[in-house]
Amino acid sequence: MSFIRAHILVCTGTGCASAGAANIIEALETELQKHGLSEEVRVVKTGCLGLCAKGPNVVIYPEGVYYCHVSPEDAQEIVEEHILKGRPVNRLIYSEVDMSGKTTSLTETPFYRDQVRIALRNCGVINPEDIDEYIAYDGYAALAKVLTEMTPQQVIDEIKASGLKGRGGAGFPTGMKWQFAANSPGPIKYACCNADEGDPGAFMDRSVLEGDPHSVLEAMTIAGYAIGATQGYIYVRAEYPIAVERLKKALEQSHEYGFLGENIFGTDFSFDIGIRLGSGAFVCGEETALMVSIEGKRGEPRCRPPYPAVKGLFGKPTILNNVETYANICWIINHGAEAYAALGTEGSKGTKVFALGGKINNTGLVEIPMGTPLRKIIEEIGGGVPGGKKFKAVQTGGPSGACIPASQIDVPIDYENLTRIGAMMGSGGMIVLDEDDCMVDIAKFFLQFTVDESCGKCSPCRIGTKRMYEILEKITNGQGTMEDLDTLEELATHIKGNALCGLGQTAPNPILSTMKNFRDEYIAHVVEKRCPAGSCKALLSYSIDPAKCKGCSACSRVCPVGAISGVIRSPFVIDTSKCIKCGSCMEKCKFGAISKG
Repeated sequence: MSFIRAHILVCTGTGCASAGAANIIEALETELQKHGLSEEVRVVKTGCLGLCAKGPNVVIYPEGVYYCHVSPEDAQEIVEEHILKGRPVNRLIYSEVDMSGKTTSLTETPFYRDQVRIALRNCGVINPEDIDEYIAYDGYAALAKVLTEMTPQQVIDEIKASGLKGRGGAGFPTGMKWQFAANSPGPIKYACCNADEGDPGAFMDRSVLEGDPHSVLEAMTIAGYAIGATQGYIYVRAEYPIAVERLKKALEQSHEYGFLGENIFGTDFSFDIGIRLGSGAFVCGEETALMVSIEGKRGEPRCRPPYPAVKGLFGKPTILNNVETYANICWIINHGAEAYAALGTEGSKGTKVFALGGKINNTGLVEIPMGTPLRKIIEEIGGGVPGGKKFKAVQTGGPSGACIPASQIDVPIDYENLTRIGAMMGSGGMIVLDEDDCMVDIAKFFLQFTVDESCGKCSPCRIGTKRMYEILEKITNGQGTMEDLDTLEELATHIKGNALCGLGQTAPNPILSTMKNFRDEYIAHVVEKRCPAGSCKALLSYSIDPAKCKGCSACSRVCPVGAISGVIRSPFVIDTSKCIKCGSCMEKCKFGAISKG
């Protein structure tokens, strides 16, 4: 085998894949072959590098040069200049300039310098479809240590000492959950993984499965050993085709290498894992509904207690952790509980992965120590709000979460502080909102999602969420009353206290948090029949300022319904009875003559 002098890593996570990563790989390999470099330079497909806003992303080692917004047409220049001549293609390099004018390295940029990658440690670093690369980065070392040096109770004690809490949303101590299952009697137990990530704007688990599937398989096997299980299941969204494909390959390779199956590492411990595809029901992210779905039944939650650790899948003791939780396990075993507990805060140990989205410059995936202030995430890591707009709020926790207002931008992000201000960690979706976002409309958006996804088993969720949505729709249409606000709060309180599962119990959170922090917007909709953000169409009206209008007719030419009329070089007017409030005229006007209110 010839000496490999360079590796070209190409992100093939969902974001970059949809932007043409496969074509980039093909173009690079064609150029390398053309110059006789195929044996010396290897093109490697990797998982998500995190900086999704800059994709497609390419990193070349050993230099570590990070190229962004790469296209297949750039392949020739990359190979001829960088690979052949050793001259990086400056126009493609992702870099930031500090106050002194010096270009910083990738790890020194605000996006990466404060991150601590544990769950994401191998994403963007290894080929997720090559088990040998995973092994080269300490893969399956934790499993070997556990099976040959530790008792099941010692494993559980190590996870307890780390302070790791479940990253799926509830934040229940992982070690304690494992302990309950281990203490439950019976010869048959199950270790399951919740990969049914369904929150709008969340893609943390997907990225781990696409970039480092073996870390989840290894951790599930460790969990099985700890609680006395011989079978595990990964319940993954069918809408994640890349993740599913790589999971299947990882399972095949793990069996081939003897890391799954009978007598693992020559011990008397046997464990296997099956994949079950979710059919898109958000409620199946709830642990009991997920287990019922694995059993082949309609995905509906059941009453608790008994809890899954006592009576779960097929009526047997079961643990269920999400992908990110499992992605931390092997690191804890390899580096020790103390090292993990040294990160984060007193009550929230370790790191947390967030999917940054919405009105933010650096959309993507970040992993930061617990306790990192929200301001650092928004302004430094996220690069602030684009277009000079003002930061208004951040929505965390998906449909179950809440909106954190700009006044709380300095809050440290951990379980305790978010609970204190009426928000929640959730699974890690973080949607940034700016001054153009209507908080009433945001609450309506998330509630509509919950209404659509409710399984309908219990009436508080089935009927109550629908009634709340109808009231919000009434308010955003300019027909709301002050009594409607009282009814909303009353309904929200009853639903939270009486719904069967977490979906219904948390459904009112977006409403309650926006009513608490942005009540003035609700009042404006109800009393003034006005949307302060200019977002609710029913409350909008467009007008032309005759003092600013130059009579260029650009607005009338783009109006799809002919609502704008006038004479060239004279002010134009809008017929509000015809206007459909599409905003095309305002976007087209170069003189700022058109406003909405």
